[in-house]
Amino acid sequence: MPQNFPPADPRRSPGAAAESRSDPRLTPPRSSARIVARERLLTQLLDARRNRCIVLQGPAGCGKTSLLIVWREALLSLGFDIAWLTLVPEDNELTHFLDYLVASLAQVDPAMSHEAALLGGRGMDDETVERTIIALVRGIAAHPNDVVLVLDDLHHITSPRHHEALQWLLDYAPANLHLVFVSRGTVPLSLGRPRDQGLVLELDMRDLRFSAAESEAFLKAQLGQISPRDARHMHELTDGWVAGLQLFAMRLKRKKQGGTDVAAVDPPNHAQLLDARGFAEYFERQVLSRLAPSEVELLIRMAGCTRVCAPLCVALTGDEQSPAEVRALLTRLESDNLFIAPIESSGSESWYRLNPLFRETLLERFRARSELHQREVHLAAWIWFRDHEQPDDAVRHALLAGEPAAAADLVLSVARTMQIRGELRKLVVLIRLLPLAEVQARIGLRLWMVHLQLYAREFEACAADIARLHDDIPEGDAHSRYRLILLKAALAVQRDDTHDAMSVLPQLQQIPVHADSLAVGGRNNLLSWIYMRRGEYEEARRVQSEAPPLFVDGAPLLGTSAGALNGRCIAGFSYALEGKFIQVERISRDVLFDADQRGSAAAEAACFAAALLGEVLYEFNDLEAARKLLEDRVDVLERVSIPDSVLRVLTVLSAVHWATGHHLDAFAWLERLEEYASQYGLSRLVAHSVAEQIHRHLQGGQFDAAEAGLARLDMIAGRAAATSSGTVAEIHAMAERSHINWCIAHEDFDGAASRLQALVPFCEARGWQRHVAHFQMQAAVVDARRGRADAARQAVLAALRRGHRLGLVRSLLDAAPGALDLIADVAQGEAHDPVLSFYVNRLQAAQKATAASVAQPAAQSGARSAPPAGAEMLSERETRVVGLLAQALPNKKIARTLGISPETVKWHLKNIYGKLGVTSRDEAVARVRDLELGSPAAGGDEAG
Repeated sequence: MPQNFPPADPRRSPGAAAESRSDPRLTPPRSSARIVARERLLTQLLDARRNRCIVLQGPAGCGKTSLLIVWREALLSLGFDIAWLTLVPEDNELTHFLDYLVASLAQVDPAMSHEAALLGGRGMDDETVERTIIALVRGIAAHPNDVVLVLDDLHHITSPRHHEALQWLLDYAPANLHLVFVSRGTVPLSLGRPRDQGLVLELDMRDLRFSAAESEAFLKAQLGQISPRDARHMHELTDGWVAGLQLFAMRLKRKKQGGTDVAAVDPPNHAQLLDARGFAEYFERQVLSRLAPSEVELLIRMAGCTRVCAPLCVALTGDEQSPAEVRALLTRLESDNLFIAPIESSGSESWYRLNPLFRETLLERFRARSELHQREVHLAAWIWFRDHEQPDDAVRHALLAGEPAAAADLVLSVARTMQIRGELRKLVVLIRLLPLAEVQARIGLRLWMVHLQLYAREFEACAADIARLHDDIPEGDAHSRYRLILLKAALAVQRDDTHDAMSVLPQLQQIPVHADSLAVGGRNNLLSWIYMRRGEYEEARRVQSEAPPLFVDGAPLLGTSAGALNGRCIAGFSYALEGKFIQVERISRDVLFDADQRGSAAAEAACFAAALLGEVLYEFNDLEAARKLLEDRVDVLERVSIPDSVLRVLTVLSAVHWATGHHLDAFAWLERLEEYASQYGLSRLVAHSVAEQIHRHLQGGQFDAAEAGLARLDMIAGRAAATSSGTVAEIHAMAERSHINWCIAHEDFDGAASRLQALVPFCEARGWQRHVAHFQMQAAVVDARRGRADAARQAVLAALRRGHRLGLVRSLLDAAPGALDLIADVAQGEAHDPVLSFYVNRLQAAQKATAASVAQPAAQSGARSAPPAGAEMLSERETRVVGLLAQALPNKKIARTLGISPETVKWHLKNIYGKLGVTSRDEAVARVRDLELGSPAAGGDEAG
């Protein structure tokens, strides 16, 4: 089945590989008791706490981060939630950046990032990135508190695609999201709109430099005491630049400890304390020159790492210093405020990071060393991180050490563990770091690349690499060749290519001896899917029921595509194909509960179960529950699940909206299904969409549109039959059903009867019992219209008995106009059958409930003769969107018309619904007309 690699611990945030360990980038540096309370700036920041955006822009060492640390503490006391992300150059890789962005919000509340986390790693095209941002925005909007997201060191992000993602985050931000951008340079975003609305606070170096009073307070905190005159003099020399003041304080402290009077200290040159270059020069002469050579050497080596702890420092020095000596030095450097700060504790160890300015100064020295020396330091770091199971840092240092082969071997050795832990996005980043030649030289890494391509839905690249691997894997490497077979079958499933999947069936059945649990579970699930497509439903379930419990490293294999939850879903799917919805409901509810407990550890199983349960809820006529369940999951499901799940979700959503009178929305969901199917070349799903559109056009009296659709569907069926596709039977049944609906709409009941006479046994032979019940009911209505009362009665009874056994409701009610009246007439003659009477009462109650759900919104819409007080007006763009809605245009066509993305259209629709107090396209169009907010083009409630 499709590859999805879950985190090991379901209780953790679903968000990110970044959370595989406590990451210092996701928390601000620890506050210091010597931080000066800057009331002037704090007041401005607190007053702006509900602004859309706050910008702090200034050179290194001007106190931006320290100011935000104090502000953060004040906001926490006011009930705000704070997410923090310190950016680094590596974040210019888009997957890496989004991973950490999601993880930062997951630190506050995993629910905020849940949907975005499930989308992570599944492609990096613009639409996927925008979907991820919108998923984050939705999660934040649903959060009960105000959320502040601090993006520190934004200057490290230089990619235009990253800037576009951040622009979306800014533009789509809900009222409870407040963004803080901290940068040394200009923030590369358009702030015009929120700035014009008075929702932006911008602070630069003119604001951030210390006032004279703040400089004096800072120096007193550092030195204990200082005269106002000396403090004022130092303030003037540094122009209030915090880093310069800190260097000055360090020098004065040493002089004071040496017995020299502070007033007698010869101050450094003014220019040396005003900018980063001066800082570096001064630091070289006045700080590093006064440290012991061993201390300087350690600091220089530390600069090669983004974070350090005492044991790592010992390794970096080649054991020249003892752990006790290193710990003492780190403690002293921290206590002396020598630009080193603790960031986290892990067990008995404390981790530190160097001030960015300080590190840059040290890195200049480090880069001046010989290449051999630099490689030795990175080699020591690589070995230490490798031995302490931190592969991301280890791989980076191995590459810097000039050991790409070792880095590749390390990635290959940890890939399976990362898969099991759900750290697939981290694995993507690590593999992309490796030189292509190293990846190509290893069959194992090439197989992982195919996994990742399949996960990201890069099907063409996946197929090409599978073909190359087929020729390159040695015949004697049975396990690698079997992995390739599993990948080929999984690709066939994702492409809805039953023929290709069945072609590898004999090889799937020949699993190697001693295959691991992932291979066994993947094989079982793929076999079940193939058997279902062959109509062998009992065999599909037997594979699952007879499979032994699967474990990986002592833990049950649950959430992966090879896991037990997916296997249970497949069993449920087999019942759904048969139409046995009572069994489907039991399985899907249980699996969905279990999967949701595990978060992204069982994303695929959760989507699969939701799709099955949504179909059950619609079939049982619980329309609102089906809508709520599926609409919240549809974006993730399209990216995560197999085509069969997507098909079920989108057709159910369309049917729900049609049943409740929202016809524009019903067509929109079918258009979305067709767009999805066309994108991936899924002809069966295109056929389903076209068949449903034909049905809706006929119901609305749009016969020209229905006729055009019927011609398209016949063409699709003809192509399928010519290619002997594995989906030819299903497409044929859809085409026949559409012709039957056409005949009934045109009162050609003899033609409908003739086609039904062939279609019922066709479905029966394939075990499609729900379809059999539906067509039996349709045949009964047709026979009644032909005056064949006895045949109609027998068909009704057959449909009722089958429908009751399967638990069907909508399949009978939707069969044809007048179906329920005919059922009631036949039931009157069967009053002696209490089971049948009970079932008919259920059908009547369902029809009554549907009628009431349609009448209620209509009545509410009719009652709105004037705008309510304080009604929000639509923007010009939103009014244009509503106008195009009235023309029954799908999202993609609206996007093309307005020159925006489909995801932006969806976001506008969400805002439009919220402003107008509606839940559907139909209601939005009607509401705008009522309020006379625009002049939507004519089109009514029916799609033409």
